[in-house]
Amino acid sequence: MLLTRRPALTALLLGALAACGFAPLQLWPLTLLCFAGWIALVWRAPSVRRALWLGWVFGVGHFTINDNWFQHAFDFQDKMPPVLGYVAPFALALYLAVYPAIAAGLSWYLRGKRPNAGYALGFGAAWIASEWLRSVMFTGYAWDPIGVIWVPVQPVASLAAWIGTYALSGLTVALAASLLLITRRPLPLAGAGLALVALLAAQALGYREPAGESPDAPRLVVVQPNVSQDQRGESDGELLLRKLSALSGVPGTAPRLVLWPEGVVRDLIEDGYPPYIYSYQQNPQQIRRRMAALLGPRDVLLTGGTALQFDRAGNITTATNSVFAVDAAARIDGRYDKAHLVPYGEYLPMPWLLKPLGLARLVPGDMDFAPGPGPRSLAIPGFGEIGVQICYEIIFSGQVINPAHRPRLLFNPSNDAWFGKWGPPQHLAQARMRAIEEGLPIVRATPTGISAVIAADGRLVATVPHETAGAIDVAMPAPLPPTLFSRIGNWAALIVALLLGATAVAIRRRAR
Repeated sequence: MLLTRRPALTALLLGALAACGFAPLQLWPLTLLCFAGWIALVWRAPSVRRALWLGWVFGVGHFTINDNWFQHAFDFQDKMPPVLGYVAPFALALYLAVYPAIAAGLSWYLRGKRPNAGYALGFGAAWIASEWLRSVMFTGYAWDPIGVIWVPVQPVASLAAWIGTYALSGLTVALAASLLLITRRPLPLAGAGLALVALLAAQALGYREPAGESPDAPRLVVVQPNVSQDQRGESDGELLLRKLSALSGVPGTAPRLVLWPEGVVRDLIEDGYPPYIYSYQQNPQQIRRRMAALLGPRDVLLTGGTALQFDRAGNITTATNSVFAVDAAARIDGRYDKAHLVPYGEYLPMPWLLKPLGLARLVPGDMDFAPGPGPRSLAIPGFGEIGVQICYEIIFSGQVINPAHRPRLLFNPSNDAWFGKWGPPQHLAQARMRAIEEGLPIVRATPTGISAVIAADGRLVATVPHETAGAIDVAMPAPLPPTLFSRIGNWAALIVALLLGATAVAIRRRAR
């Protein structure tokens, strides 16, 4: 009854409940049912304008709940009152809801006298288009595509190796829409089930287990010091370095890749800066020697840190959020600079407008970060090419590796201490999808968790729980051969969207 009498309120509630399919709740059947109910509402809409409205309202409910962790980020910036954090998820949802509205509006034109297979497939195609747009518009916000709900269901999630997350999202929405046909036309639902079985069979035929590791294979040591954001100040670098060092283990017979998180090493570790830069910290060579003292002759440390850039007069012009490779001789053998920065987090968009209003970026400090050149691999002796994606960068499907230098592993240091209770498990789930898509192991190191080693098929090899100090010491997982998605990227989403859309149009024309 609520479905017909209060469609907008129903759409709002369905959107909110649909968010429960993601981590940490992982109630993915509820997400399918909620999408089915919303898709039925869109079909009942008397006009495209009404369909757009119902799509937008659904999105407001969905993204407000899904992004509730965003509130916690406002607790650490003195210039931004924490009370704004309780408004921020809703304010962000007002914008993000535009994309479900686009999908609803496009799909409305494919409805018939009753929901049919064409309508279901068309909705899937429209969802792929809208979700991809969300990932690229205004630098993109690709957090939690619908396909991520399948991470706990490994056989379904494995389809991402073929078609990627956005196409999997479209198939998920089409599956939800096909639930409307159960009582009227079971054949389309059976057809959708057979198609899913066929895709799973193709995936199984192409799957190969990662190669086994020999006893002297390189090892990974992932350190999680459990240092919350409010415990980190500009004067506590010594304490943090001791915590990281205590958890880093001791050298063994096999070479070790020691992995420290983003945002914990606060001191500058590069040489060559103007002397005044080092007046408030230890000499960078001393810091690196302390790091190197933890390493065996074949070990390498990868750590998050900050790099500075200067003009000719020696004035700081900008900074980068970086990862440094430090070897046993205390040398820096490589650096990666984060390319996909977080708007309002690492830089303030439109500062000419927002600064006079009293707004600031969420990361403490007055200087915005500058972006790096894009996905890069660091050549680490004894370990091969190691790709790096810092924090938020890992959520962007198809944008995480340099195709010209395919790595054997991706390192994803992150500072999830900003993300409350819901953010860390959601971030981990999205990293697992990247592992499946690319056929590469992924290692996440965070200050407070969840740190993890993820196999190339998305399975969790080992984790350190949220808000727990600890370390992981495991053999480096092997990569899989390049997946179809790793070869063609999000062209796969376009192909699936075109196939779904063309079939939907053909069914619509035949019905007429």
